[in-house]
Amino acid sequence: MMAAMRIAEFDLERFFARHEFAVRHLLCASDVEGWSMADLLALADDETRTLWERLTLGYTEAPGHPLLRAEIASLYETIAADEVLTFSGAEEAIYVAANVLLGPGDHAIVTWPAYQSLHEVARSTGADVTLHELHASDGWAIDVQRLREQVTPRTRLIVVNAPHNPTGMLPDEATYREVAAIAAEAGATLFSDEVYRFLEVEPAARLPAGADVAGHGVSLGVMSKSFAMAGLRIGWLATHDRRLLDAAARYKDYLTICSSAPSEILALIALRARDEVIARSRAITAPNLGLLDSFFERQAGHFEWVRPRGGSIGFPALAAHIPIDAFAQNLLDEEGVLLAPGSLFGHPGNHFRVGFGRAGFSQGLERFEAYVERTL
Repeated sequence: MMAAMRIAEFDLERFFARHEFAVRHLLCASDVEGWSMADLLALADDETRTLWERLTLGYTEAPGHPLLRAEIASLYETIAADEVLTFSGAEEAIYVAANVLLGPGDHAIVTWPAYQSLHEVARSTGADVTLHELHASDGWAIDVQRLREQVTPRTRLIVVNAPHNPTGMLPDEATYREVAAIAAEAGATLFSDEVYRFLEVEPAARLPAGADVAGHGVSLGVMSKSFAMAGLRIGWLATHDRRLLDAAARYKDYLTICSSAPSEILALIALRARDEVIARSRAITAPNLGLLDSFFERQAGHFEWVRPRGGSIGFPALAAHIPIDAFAQNLLDEEGVLLAPGSLFGHPGNHFRVGFGRAGFSQGLERFEAYVERTL
């Protein structure tokens, strides 16, 4: 007999495992259309081209290639290269951070709805988790007074995600700094999931990075979302908290140990050309968001739409008296269009995640609208 899992099944990832590579129109992906190898290598400078051509497929340095860590550090205002630790994607970084920061008797607060690992890995450590629920009626805003009331003497971790998955919410800077202050007053780590940073709809609204706010702040980054290179599986933590980085490095020894050598060099190429890389992502997401705006304007009687302020995702709601799970399944069966119902996030009601970062978005949206016109 198989032993029981010590962590809840990851509903969203199981959903994608069944459908992601089988559907005709993926209208709920969280990432941006991936780069081709040829296009990425064309961005290499002389140094990185030489590193790529002379690369040998041995083990890499466990914390990450020194040049890669330096390039990641340059994304921040105050972070040094040795204050960066790389991981196999953001998922490993979340898993490690939760396990070194939390244990039985501890308490974490996580903004919600959320990517499931942000709260379930914390629960799996034996910690108590309080969900800081966001509401569409409030524009998905963080309620700092309610957050303050959720803090206990056992609070060790406060998790925020901005721009936010699945809603696209982005708090204003005053709110964000107040959240950081609440964490500091509690003696808790501020864990700032920033995987959609640089994809703000209005670049002037970009928040300071969690790692730059204070010594208790930790920034989570990854090549998958804003940089459109999910296949590299390169993520990182950046923080001034060297005790956390040391504990995380020791924990990582039991997981991936080190990163993929080719992925490190490819990530280095991308980050050195990040202005061009981000410009490409924005050139995909901005027109697609415009298409969504027009769609929800035309279909205003059928959907409720809080326009995202960042990222490549949104979390509208179906206004019709049809359960979103049934609606999404019928849409998939009849049109080959995949939406992610809010139930995959444990969220009640009729919300669903829509992703507008893929190149074929318009075709999928056309089939979605055809279904709506035919059935609602």
